[in-house]
Amino acid sequence: MKSKLFIISTLIATNIFANSIDFNMAQKDTKRVAPSSATELLSFNSSVKDAMKSVVNISAKRHVNAMGNFPLQMFNDPIFKRFFGDQFGNQFQQNRIQRSLGSGVILSEDGYIVTNNHVIENAEEIIVTIGDDPTEYTANVIGKDADSDIAVIKIEGNNFNAIKVGYSKHLKVGDVIFALGNPFGIGSTVTQGIISALNKNKVGINRYENFIQTDASINPGNSGGALIDSRGALIGINSAIITKSGGNNGIGFAIPVAMVKDVVQKLIKDGKVTRGYLGVVIDDLNKKLARIYNHKKGALILDVSPDTPAEKYGLKRGDLIYAINNKTIKDRADLQNTIASFKPNQKITLKIERDKKNYSFDIVLGNRDGLIVSTANNGKFLGGLRLAELDTNMMAKFRINRNIKGVLITEVEPKSRAEKVGFQPGDVIVQIEDMEIESFVNMQQAIRKYNNQHKRVYVNRYGQTILLVIK
Repeated sequence: MKSKLFIISTLIATNIFANSIDFNMAQKDTKRVAPSSATELLSFNSSVKDAMKSVVNISAKRHVNAMGNFPLQMFNDPIFKRFFGDQFGNQFQQNRIQRSLGSGVILSEDGYIVTNNHVIENAEEIIVTIGDDPTEYTANVIGKDADSDIAVIKIEGNNFNAIKVGYSKHLKVGDVIFALGNPFGIGSTVTQGIISALNKNKVGINRYENFIQTDASINPGNSGGALIDSRGALIGINSAIITKSGGNNGIGFAIPVAMVKDVVQKLIKDGKVTRGYLGVVIDDLNKKLARIYNHKKGALILDVSPDTPAEKYGLKRGDLIYAINNKTIKDRADLQNTIASFKPNQKITLKIERDKKNYSFDIVLGNRDGLIVSTANNGKFLGGLRLAELDTNMMAKFRINRNIKGVLITEVEPKSRAEKVGFQPGDVIVQIEDMEIESFVNMQQAIRKYNNQHKRVYVNRYGQTILLVIK
C-alpha cells in the first residue's frame, strides 16, 4: 500500500488599506562566482545576516472547538443529545485557545510584512517579533489571498529593515539559496540548499501555483519566511513541504517573488486580489491529443461555461489556447496563472488553434469573484470542499446510487467553514437554492447567482436529503 503524502504548511485578522508600496529592489546585473584559490573561504555570512534582520516571527492566536475537527452543530443534534445528554455536549463545546507559529518578511521601512495566508488565517490576534529582539508588535491584516496563499500584515513603526527584493526570471536550477524563518518556534534559523526545480505548478497546494522547489530544510514554522539567493535578495516566500513523516524530506516549495510582488501590491492597494475570468474548463495537451494539433504546447478547452466571456467571444470546445498577448501558454496551469494576472474588464488577445488553423480573439475578461473555475482535475471550492464530477468510479468508491445526479464532495478541508457547517466526504450536492445541480457548470451558475449570500445547499447523503446553509 502506497504511503500517503501529507502537505505540511504553517501561518491571521482585520482590514486596513493603503495606496502603494516601493520595493527595495536588489542590484539587477549580477554574475555567479566561486572561490578561486585555497586561501579563500566561501561564506555567505554578510548576505545572510542582513536578510535575517528582515525576517519576523509570527504568533497567531485563534479559538477552536475543544473537540478539534468535529462540527459544533453535531452537539445540537437530537440524536447526539439523546445518547450523550446536554452536559456532555456543553463540555466539549468549550473553546480553547490555539496558537500557531510562522514567519514573515519585512518589505518596507514602515512595517509592511508579507507572509502566508494560512499562517494568519482566522487569527483573532497576531503578534510579531523581529529576530531575537523580544519586543512584541501587534499586527493588523491589510489583505489576504487564499488562492495564492499570500497575506500582508502591518506593524506600526518606522525604520524597519526592508529586505532586498530579487528577480524571478533570473533564477536558475542549481543556484545556491537559503531558507530563513522560525522553524518549530525555536527562533531565527538559516538553512542552505539549491534551487531543485522551477515553475512547479501541479503540486496541489494552492489554486495558483508556480513554485520554486528547493532541498533547503523547511519545517513547520518556516511558512511565510524568506527564500533568498546567495547575495541575500528575496527570491521567494517559503510555503510548504511534501513529507511522509511531518519532518523535512528535502522537497520544499516557495512562492516566487514575481508572484509575491504582484499579489502584495494588489492587497496593499485594494485589500484583496481581483482576478480576470475567462469561463472555460481546461486540461493539458497529452501525447495522444498532441497528434491532432499543430502546436504541441497549450491549454485545451474541454467546455465553455454559459454567460461568460469565453462564450460571448466565440471560444469552443476543442480549441487549443497557445498564446495570450503573444506570451506562449505551455499548459493548463500556465493559462490559469496568466488569466489570473489580469484584472476584470481588461482586454487581452487570445491565440488559439481550431481544426489545425490559427485564430486570434480579442476578449474582455470578466470577474472571477464568486465563481467556480473548474478544471479537469478536482479543485477546492465553497470554502473547503474538494469536488468531483460523478462517474462510475466515484459512485463505486463512495457507494452512491446510480440514479443520483449532482456534484460529489470527495474531501472536506479540516477546520474549514464547510466542515463547521457539516459537509462530509461522500455527500452529493444536488441543489443550491432553487437551482438543481448536475455538473460543475450548474455549480458555477448557482455560485454566481447567489454570490456573497447565505445559500441553502441540498446534499444527498447515503440516500437521504440533508439541507445545509453556507455563505
